[in-house]
Amino acid sequence: MNAVSDLKITKIHHWIGGQKHDGVDNKLSNVHNPATGQISGHVQLASSAEVDAAVASAKAAFPAWANLPPLRRARILFKFLELLNQHRDDLARLITAEHGKVFTDAQGEVTRGIEIVEFATGIPQLLKSDFTDQVSTNIDNWTLRQPLGVVAGITPFNFPVMVPAWMFPVAIAAGNTFVLKPSPIDPSPSLLIAELLQKAGLPDGVFNVVQGDKDAVNALLEHKDVQAVSFVGSTPIANYIYETGARHGKRVQALGGAKNHLVVLPDADLDQVVDALIGAAYGSAGERCMAISVAVFVGDETAEKVIPKLIERTKTLKVLNGTNLDAEMGPIVTRAAHERISSYIDLGVKEGAKLLVDGRQFDGRVAGEGTDTDTSGGFWLGGTLFDHVTPDHRIYKEEIFGPVLASVRVKNFGEAIDLINNHEFGNGVSIYTRDGNAAREFGRRIQVGMVGINVPIPVPMAWHGFGGWKRSLFGDAHAYGEEGVRFYTKQKSIMQRWPDSIAKGAEFSMPVSK
Repeated sequence: MNAVSDLKITKIHHWIGGQKHDGVDNKLSNVHNPATGQISGHVQLASSAEVDAAVASAKAAFPAWANLPPLRRARILFKFLELLNQHRDDLARLITAEHGKVFTDAQGEVTRGIEIVEFATGIPQLLKSDFTDQVSTNIDNWTLRQPLGVVAGITPFNFPVMVPAWMFPVAIAAGNTFVLKPSPIDPSPSLLIAELLQKAGLPDGVFNVVQGDKDAVNALLEHKDVQAVSFVGSTPIANYIYETGARHGKRVQALGGAKNHLVVLPDADLDQVVDALIGAAYGSAGERCMAISVAVFVGDETAEKVIPKLIERTKTLKVLNGTNLDAEMGPIVTRAAHERISSYIDLGVKEGAKLLVDGRQFDGRVAGEGTDTDTSGGFWLGGTLFDHVTPDHRIYKEEIFGPVLASVRVKNFGEAIDLINNHEFGNGVSIYTRDGNAAREFGRRIQVGMVGINVPIPVPMAWHGFGGWKRSLFGDAHAYGEEGVRFYTKQKSIMQRWPDSIAKGAEFSMPVSK
């Protein structure tokens, strides 16, 4: 067996003012290795006192950091980028140990986070403003984009490196100071990030970490010195974050849940479709906001050609400890998540969907090989496949966030578009076809924020920005890219005239160009 070793951490602290910080209440939560079910560490949970300390540290660091030329901020990020590349596998090991995703997938997550840092190093160009000479007689007008102050990020368990990287590199590059509240399920990567930023030369207080639960979230949302909040998670919580933050006068971007469809037209390359569905539905155990959880087959004949191949591939998934480099899928992140996903499988059966592969029957063996694996004691579930799912089934309507793929059959292309457009979520979607006109029409008509044409998981690159439509996004700004720069800055317009030596009297009308 070719494997990489876990990196164990027994106590996970906060990071405030450039150093590890113990909580005053010593309130702790267990951190588990999902592959074994064993406790691997204890994370401190912040009270309002730790949040106050982190925000105070960030507020104190803000004036000097904001006043630093953008080029000098970029140079620190360049050093951080170099360190991230050196420690990419260290971060990936932490992800696998606490989240459970396979090591190669964790490496990919770190790489996507690194790409955002690469984008943020271009901040001198991104902050360039507009200038208009002679808007009126002897008057010039230009705009500036200036940082907000202390901003916060509240991030989920499923991408403990990549999702924070959607936020803090752009935020601090633009001159803000940052408080990160990661998930208590896999908190360790946040501390390694903090240490690497410090090693890169980031001044103390510019980046802080408060570990915690909903108490820390509420303290950040209500804190008068926090100017903006970014969030990624489920739709109910995103809605709460958006409404609470806005009520307290904050700028908010809150990315919510998803129910991502992959439409299969009859002319598609069906072998490519099978590969796409298996990877996008079961990769990272389906615990991705961009995972494909619904296959939409246009025509029964299309479904009948693909379903048997999906059954075979789902049954033979290599579900192993994520440290095993042969693994295709790892464990479920927590016991509670395992129970929730299993209950949805129960519900699908009760609702009348046809259960073709039951992940609850996973027995710790590599299907098709009959060999014992290193999967005892953890939160294990195999891939699950349903057919004949209908739009009124809850397993279709609700986000399961696990390795469960639902097959829906429609009669034609228009019905597929209507099906997706009628869903409350609008995060990601894909279509597989050889027909360029159909693909173009799909891209224009579909009411979803991120669209893949023969691409199963269309996560935008660092300079484009990430975000869905409908109840998948609350707020006006997508994450990272140029929209991220705009979110973390405010525009100021300056009009200037240098008077000559002769006064010409007061002007009472609206200034216009003459």
